Amino acid sequence: MNKEDKIYIAGHRGMVGSAILKKLQHEGYANFVFKTSAELDLRNQEEVNSFFAREKPAYVFMAAAKVGGILANNIYRAEFLYDNIMIQSNIIDAAHKNKVKKLMFLGSSCIYPKLAPQPLKEEYLLSGELEPTNEPYAIAKIAGIKMCDAYRAQYGCNFISVMPTNLYGDNDNYDLNNSHVLPALIRKFHEAKSNDINEVIIWGSGNPRREFLHADDLADACFFLMKEFDGAGFVNIGSGQDITINELATIIKNIIGYSGKTTHDMSKPDGTPRKLLDISKLKKMGWSPKISLEQGIKDAYYNYLSKYS
Repeated sequence: MNKEDKIYIAGHRGMVGSAILKKLQHEGYANFVFKTSAELDLRNQEEVNSFFAREKPAYVFMAAAKVGGILANNIYRAEFLYDNIMIQSNIIDAAHKNKVKKLMFLGSSCIYPKLAPQPLKEEYLLSGELEPTNEPYAIAKIAGIKMCDAYRAQYGCNFISVMPTNLYGDNDNYDLNNSHVLPALIRKFHEAKSNDINEVIIWGSGNPRREFLHADDLADACFFLMKEFDGAGFVNIGSGQDITINELATIIKNIIGYSGKTTHDMSKPDGTPRKLLDISKLKKMGWSPKISLEQGIKDAYYNYLSKYS
């Protein structure tokens, strides 16, 4: 990317999109085109086509998606499937029609089979059944990968895909009904401490293992891959380390300074037993994460306090 090239970040106000924007600005890029969801409905093909025809972005980061935690994924199954397929299909096709130089599609580690070997290698895609609770979202993201590959094969489009692990950071979603586990625990422990509540309830057994990556590290990896990677398929982006939900809860509890106890709501699903990405492909290219989990959670908590407390 040249500094004068026009860049469109779909979802620039979300956690991932805002991190990518911050990274690009830090690197000296300034020619951006922005549209909020109120200004441009990415599910509407006519609106998206008109936007691309008018603005003619040279580079596109696809960070817009309907996202949520395990409960939201399971409840709003139709919306997660429809909205995400429409968003990515409209953007990918419009990017082709308007000769975008390069597009990056951001997926999710939930694309992997529920019981795939660990750590998860890129070649494990479609090798088994998906986790039922987030199957619609996973199917949409798999369709996005395959669509980028199909446009590359048929039209020669330089469209690439990356698969981030579980993310957290500035501008995260802290809604207790549809957020991911890490921000939900930050809010639960903070509110329990603030209101002198002597118990925090953790969904499920707390035994599933999860990998977490700070959104700023993801943005750094995306910038790196936009320069260094051209090819079909996709690249995993993660930290290369995982912990149990119980271990995560203990870290957050200590950072916030909560002295009460934790219990488990076993009526809530655990989801996939373990999700750890194999990031050897990315490391061989020359990129590694920089932000430790403990430091990243401290930063996320400070961001939460500045916005919500």
